[in-house]
Amino acid sequence: MSSSSAKKNGSAKTARVTWSHGPSQEARRTAAAILEVLAGMRTPSEAAQALSVSVPRYYALEQRAVTSLVAGCEPHLRGPVKSPQQRIAELEREIRRLRQQCDRQRALARAVQRTVGLPMSAPRVAIGKGKANRSSPSPTGKKRPTRRPTVRALKAAQMLRDTPPEEPAPVPKKVAETVSATSSP
Repeated sequence: MSSSSAKKNGSAKTARVTWSHGPSQEARRTAAAILEVLAGMRTPSEAAQALSVSVPRYYALEQRAVTSLVAGCEPHLRGPVKSPQQRIAELEREIRRLRQQCDRQRALARAVQRTVGLPMSAPRVAIGKGKANRSSPSPTGKKRPTRRPTVRALKAAQMLRDTPPEEPAPVPKKVAETVSATSSP
């Protein structure tokens, strides 16, 4: 049915909201008064008088209603919402898939190295599959001592603490004369 035929019949169909277990009569009356004020049909003081509340209380009700309206306009997520446990399981599956892909790429790289005749590199320890051997044997068969890693920032901070403050570099006479000549009134 087009809008022109509805006008001809004199019955324009409008959407009516029906409330099955909805708001109380008081809530609907308050909402109607707030909407009338927002539409410009009433003043806030007239609405407050109609609701039998003070004007500041009316403004508080209006603010709460507008806040709820804005919250109700937030977009809803489509589909089921994943729980944290489901997200963890999904990420673990992704990790397994990426590890398999990484192993496959390493195998392909080794095959290419053998085909081309390049020397084989030392195997690396896979990420997350145990600790790397910290003291690896040298070609002579003896274990090398473990090297303790130090953070560069800590080394720099220690060096700054240990070194005495430097004296400012002397200003050449020519520069000092130029500065004093330009700063004199």
